[in-house]
Amino acid sequence: MSNLNPNIKLVNGKYTAVINGKVVKRTKLEHMEYVLRKAGMAPESKAAPVKESKFTINQRFGFLSDMITMLAKGDQPSVVVTGPGGLGKSHTVTAALTKAGLRDMSVLDEFDVGAGVPKSAFVVIKGYSTPKGLYRTLYENRNSTIVFDDCDSVLRDPVSLNLLKGALDSYSKRVISWRADIKDEDLPTSFEFKGRVVFISNMSSSSLDQAIITRSLAVDLSMTAEQKIERMSFLLSEGSFMPEYDMQHKRDALDLISELKDDVKELSLRTLIQVTKIRKSNPNGAWKNLAEYAICG
Repeated sequence: MSNLNPNIKLVNGKYTAVINGKVVKRTKLEHMEYVLRKAGMAPESKAAPVKESKFTINQRFGFLSDMITMLAKGDQPSVVVTGPGGLGKSHTVTAALTKAGLRDMSVLDEFDVGAGVPKSAFVVIKGYSTPKGLYRTLYENRNSTIVFDDCDSVLRDPVSLNLLKGALDSYSKRVISWRADIKDEDLPTSFEFKGRVVFISNMSSSSLDQAIITRSLAVDLSMTAEQKIERMSFLLSEGSFMPEYDMQHKRDALDLISELKDDVKELSLRTLIQVTKIRKSNPNGAWKNLAEYAICG
């Protein structure tokens, strides 16, 4: 795997790279790859071709909402969501969980860490996690719903994957074990996991461990440029996107993005937000040049 990033060298059993003139060492390849990604030193990769589907992108987002509703009811242990960032995957998941009656306890100060999150709640985990951190997360949320949002480290590390396989198994009892030394007295060496898990990732579905895919309901939200425009148009038609802005300004912004879609640096809702704000602040025709420069360079 190390040939994926030419910056990584294996020296005396440790993965080594030079980052901003400083030598950095990690014992695990996944940890080094994460450090390099954060430093903007990940290798450039060609976008995978978008798999054709008989269903429109908006139908697939509808399927995602239905899957999350099934999960919230306890009819499904896990859902895997893949596709490009910035087009509403996370919002769709959390909105469906909330609509199903689950409470978001991700950042509540009154939550007593270690006490266990109730069944009627969900938590969102972002960023990087070690296998030990994942084990604690699964334990503390053993009766509730966990959303791993852009937390790809748990989908790459072999130890983390084995923990997740136990959590998502189809057996009537899903028992997760940690047989290594546990210094934390509040963590047992094994426990029964009764919760549900949602994975949201910008990685392609083909790059994920198939044991996770086969244990889950999976929805692929990969999109062509045209489908991204279609998705943005659908969100505008619902009226809940940037409600404080004039609809005509939002439509003008989307029309310009559609015209420039092949040159836009990032085709996402963030781009639509930027251009809408520029359109509002510059009512005359000059706004188009400013917006084109901002999103195309």
